[in-house]
Amino acid sequence: MSDLRVGVVGAGGVGARHARTLAGLPDVEVVGICDPVPAGRDALAAELGVAPLADLGALLAARPDAVWLCVPPFAHGEPERAVLRAGLPFFVEKPLAADLGTAERVAAAVADAGVPTATGYHWRHLDTVAGAREALAGAPLRLVQARWWGTTPPPAWWSQADRSGGQVVEQATHVLDLLRVLAGEVAEVTGLAAASTTAGRDVPDATAAVLRLASGAVGTVTTSCVLPALTAAGLDLVADGVAVHLTETALRTATPAGETTAEPTVDARTAVDRAFVDVLRGRPAAPGLVDVAEALRTHRLAWAVAEAGRTGTTVRVTG
Repeated sequence: MSDLRVGVVGAGGVGARHARTLAGLPDVEVVGICDPVPAGRDALAAELGVAPLADLGALLAARPDAVWLCVPPFAHGEPERAVLRAGLPFFVEKPLAADLGTAERVAAAVADAGVPTATGYHWRHLDTVAGAREALAGAPLRLVQARWWGTTPPPAWWSQADRSGGQVVEQATHVLDLLRVLAGEVAEVTGLAAASTTAGRDVPDATAAVLRLASGAVGTVTTSCVLPALTAAGLDLVADGVAVHLTETALRTATPAGETTAEPTVDARTAVDRAFVDVLRGRPAAPGLVDVAEALRTHRLAWAVAEAGRTGTTVRVTG
């Protein structure tokens, strides 16, 4: 079987990571990289020995088998539609958009096209997620706490909520996705926000939300972007007789028998690309692979949390 020919849209930090991962897979050929910023695009293309291309049209003209879309939140929508018009499957980085409407329209277009998709929710590929699920099996869940306490990323677009979606949508979406996996669906959210005190940033300094889950359990989600570095990003879950603490790098469980700790043995950031390549080559989908339809459910939750904080009201989670 010949190598899978892929194109990459976006040469920023995340796009470069995906491009390097794909270029390192033995059964993949990266046929081109496009980005509106020539310096970053050309440097990455030269590093990987692939063609730097002016735009998505030029990339599609190179006839890839699939496209990796690694664009900022505000740029979603038209790139997905262009790839779908070409009849190609695509991988798209999270979040699906900076707003809810664009994400809904992209997901509807994907459903109509019927092509395979995957998204950048790589935390689901951590083997510690399976360990957390096993620890919680059979124990009714009572409480979940999700946190993302960090800094303000340097890209100018991140500080504008209408371009990034805000910290909940752009960053905490990872922990909200795992909250859905481990705790189930959220019915409604009540929130508050501490307004930005930094000039040029309208993303709040902090947000706090209370969740009511469909199961009857309750939870909280808190975010902050005023710290010098990432301090906390993960989940704590309390069920009858068991407590679970899960981050991207560690799992800790406590039961009456004692406490255990574990670290992931899987590089989830590589695994998410490998998993979609396998699907495109006709192999079974890995359990952690999240398509656009499933990612939309997480995006709806993140949007509800963000809206509850923005309005100070209770918001029902759609879908």
